[in-house]
Amino acid sequence: MLDKKVSELLNDQINKEMYSAYLYLDFANFYTTKGLDGFANWYRIQAKEEMDHAIGILNYLQDNDYVVSLSAIAKPDKELNNLEDPIHFGLEHEKYVTELIHTIYGAAHEVHDYRTMKFLDWYVEEQGEEEKNASDMVSKFELFGHDAKALYHLNNELAARTYTTSSILAGDE
Repeated sequence: MLDKKVSELLNDQINKEMYSAYLYLDFANFYTTKGLDGFANWYRIQAKEEMDHAIGILNYLQDNDYVVSLSAIAKPDKELNNLEDPIHFGLEHEKYVTELIHTIYGAAHEVHDYRTMKFLDWYVEEQGEEEKNASDMVSKFELFGHDAKALYHLNNELAARTYTTSSILAGDE
C-alpha cells in the first residue's frame, strides 16, 4: 500500500505533467502564429511526452490500488512576447518539474517506499534529459536565432523531430 503523502504527491504530479503539456501546446501555438512550424512541431511533441508522463503516473497509482483524482488544468500563465520567450520559459519549467520529482522521491525515501523510488528513477533520468534538451534549445537559439538564415535552418531541424511513445508506457500499447 502506498504512503498517503507519497500517493497524494504523485496524484498532484499528474496535474503538473498535464499543465506542462498545456504550456508546451501554448508555446507551439505561439510559434505557429510566427510562421515557425519546426519550433511548433518540437513543442507539440514535448506536449505529447508530458501527457505520457502523466499517464505513466496515473497507471502506477492505479496499479497500486490508489483512486486517482483528476483536477482542473491551469491555463498557461507565461506571456510570450518574442521568439526567445518560450525557450527560456521551457528551461525554467523543466527545472521546476525536476524539483517536483525530487520532492516526491524524497518523500518516498523517507517512508522507505523502494518500489515508488524505483518507479521514479525513470522520471529522475527523464528530467535530466528534459533539462538538457531545453538547455540545448536555449544555446542553439542564442547562437542562431538572431540570424534569419540560421533561424530558418534551425526551424527545419526542429521540424524533423518525430514523436515516440515514452518508454514509461511501453507496456500499455
